[in-house]
Amino acid sequence: MAERTSSGLLTMMLEPTPAVAMTLPAEVREKLAELELELSEGDITQKGYEKKRGKLLAPYIPQIQGVDPSLQIDNRIQASSQAVLSGSKHHKSRAANTRDERFRSDLHTEAVQAALAKYKERKMPMPSKRRSVLVQSSVEACTPPDTSSASEDEGSLRRQGRLATSTPYQGHGHPAVEHWFNRVIQGSSTSSSASSTSSHPGGRSVNTTNTTAHAALNANAAATALADLMAHTQLGVPVNSRVSSKIQQLLNTLKRPKRPPLREFFVDDFEELLDVQQSDPNQPRPEGQLMSPLEGEPLEVVNNWPPSLPAALQRWGTTHPKSPCLTALDNAGKPVYTLTYGKLWTRSQKLAYTLLNKLSTRNEPLLMPGDRVALVFPNNDPVMFMVAFYGCILAELVPVPIEVPLTRKDAGSQQIGFLLGSCGVTLALTTDACQKGLPKAQTGEVATFKGWPRLLWFVTDGKHVVKPPKDWHPPIREASNDIAYIEYKTSKEGSTMGITVSNAAMLAHCHALTQACGYTEAETITNVLDFKREGGLWHGVLTSVMNRMHVISIPYSLMKVNPLSWIQKVHIYKARVAVVKSRDMHWSLLAQRDQRDISLSSLRMLIVADGANPWSISSCDAFLNVFQARGLRPEVICPCASSSEAMTVAIRRPPEMGVPPPGKAVLSMGGLSHSVIRVDTEEKLSVLTVQDVGQVMPGALVCVVRVEGTPYLCQTDEVGEICMSSGCTGVAYYGLPGMTKNIFETIPVTSSGIPISDRPFTRTSLLGFVGPDSLVFIVGKMDGLMVVSGRRHNADDVVATALAVEPMKFVYRGR
Repeated sequence: MAERTSSGLLTMMLEPTPAVAMTLPAEVREKLAELELELSEGDITQKGYEKKRGKLLAPYIPQIQGVDPSLQIDNRIQASSQAVLSGSKHHKSRAANTRDERFRSDLHTEAVQAALAKYKERKMPMPSKRRSVLVQSSVEACTPPDTSSASEDEGSLRRQGRLATSTPYQGHGHPAVEHWFNRVIQGSSTSSSASSTSSHPGGRSVNTTNTTAHAALNANAAATALADLMAHTQLGVPVNSRVSSKIQQLLNTLKRPKRPPLREFFVDDFEELLDVQQSDPNQPRPEGQLMSPLEGEPLEVVNNWPPSLPAALQRWGTTHPKSPCLTALDNAGKPVYTLTYGKLWTRSQKLAYTLLNKLSTRNEPLLMPGDRVALVFPNNDPVMFMVAFYGCILAELVPVPIEVPLTRKDAGSQQIGFLLGSCGVTLALTTDACQKGLPKAQTGEVATFKGWPRLLWFVTDGKHVVKPPKDWHPPIREASNDIAYIEYKTSKEGSTMGITVSNAAMLAHCHALTQACGYTEAETITNVLDFKREGGLWHGVLTSVMNRMHVISIPYSLMKVNPLSWIQKVHIYKARVAVVKSRDMHWSLLAQRDQRDISLSSLRMLIVADGANPWSISSCDAFLNVFQARGLRPEVICPCASSSEAMTVAIRRPPEMGVPPPGKAVLSMGGLSHSVIRVDTEEKLSVLTVQDVGQVMPGALVCVVRVEGTPYLCQTDEVGEICMSSGCTGVAYYGLPGMTKNIFETIPVTSSGIPISDRPFTRTSLLGFVGPDSLVFIVGKMDGLMVVSGRRHNADDVVATALAVEPMKFVYRGR
């Protein structure tokens, strides 16, 4: 009690009268306001507040009032003693009083009233709510007419929000606001004395005697700051230079625009998105008959056809050892090495013997037949890749061709590493030059790439392989259903999967390609594709060996330097077949003026590997317009459609086979967005012109099924996913039985649910239809399918649009 009395005495001694407060410097008034704010926020104790306040006021009170300091203090002590005595006598009755005279300040009231009057004149926004954190029981009494959200969570009041109002009031000169503001100032000192303790925002319990002072000081501080700010604003004095940061924060809070009620932040507009899209009654619908499965011509029986690919290599390696098999070019376009069939046979044998007999751990063979081996070779070294591939085939190992990792943390190589780990790969084959370029660990060995299993790296150059004994021969068997190789595929989500191809499927695919393309022995073929996968592997490494063909491999690095290099090699080697992409044809058009003495008259087949893409037709037409004068015949261009799972699906046959002429389809884009085929005219802008990709492969059965749900057969004028049943497709996704069943074991059914065949079909991920003359048309891919408001669009159409319109002009509506 003595401590509380002394505190009250000191406070009363140093409290200035209104006259004193009027003559105090502005800096002192601001510091007093800051002290009051700090006290109300709990930043300083009551004792510390009184001490600092006493230091601020002591120099000014005696000078201004003109009274001797000792007399003034004596008088204040006498008055204070009487106040303390009366306060102790009537403590309970004062708790219910409506006004605490100790904290009354007419100056504050007058200043606030003047500020309100000026707010009326200037029509500035006023605060709508001020909630005291210290006084919980007087919230309702201090709340103005509700103009903002009343659902504010009290727990969300942070320290910065204690200073000022939460939302400014939008009305101008509202009488209810003035009345409320007066009640806040005049009644703040009496609203909290009923309870013994209150909970402080900082988690501390505050005494009831100090709670009243806190509430009054909080209101007085706000009033002082507001009045001072209004005075400075009216006088044109820059506020930033005269006020503290906390008062500036108060001003910024008052200027803040009114926040809408909390419920308005969550406008329930999701109903439109969640509603089931109602089909347009006027949208086009398929009207044709149910399609019948399309069957390709039967596979012809070839006399003396090798029973397997290793058997074909053995035949040509021993009977025609000097026949050229593969010619590699450097970055200048000069041939650096020509691999003969004899060299391919002997070098593959050496590698097969070394892998099976010379690599061991703890006196046990490192590899056994059926094990998977990674092939890491750069795109400019097809010779070493071909030797490694056939060396694995002869050793009955399963090659897994992959890309050379660029860095230790390459995102693409991480997915490749996952594939290698799932395949159980422990050995990687590479060249000496490639190994030197790989990232190294501190020990000098090849670093372990992120996500990769721990691998043993083996260099396949000549000095590292051993010549087999004369009595050792690789096993040459007939093609079986054992895995021959694994080809990787990257999905649109970025994941990498391994597609297994059996020995029987590899042989059947070579047989079908030989028949469809009319390949003959000793033909020359120019290959611009990647020789490690898809068309580059099928034509340039596998089928070429089956037919003892000579492959001119064009590295991608040479194409970037000289886009005409493949055309030059066709002219120099009199190549009969060229395997390219529409990209390569487009690049050659840009550089064709630099080369005039070339002829393409030797070509009987120009295979466009990505002929299924909508933009390929523009490249084909432009290429024909330019090079027709140099011996290129229109019927030579042969687009094809393929996928990693089904391999080659369809290909346009060469002209000597007596096939129907090539076809073009001008289709309505609006109809295609509803999966309906509607022929249109080229004069319109919202049309898509596509070219056929020829007939289905020999020995294959093809149908078109609906994209979603049960694989029902489509109608003849309906777009769907092409499915293929053949002996020359992939077998499975390695280690993924669930996805394998969905993709490689699809059973198409009729509209009544009856299976169309007892043979399983493979989904090709190609979207298209079968047109006149049994020609296959492709309009997109499943990976690029986009469904917007119930209408289907394809990402390839975006590329086709960009290539179709001229730069600096607009993209046509509807494309």
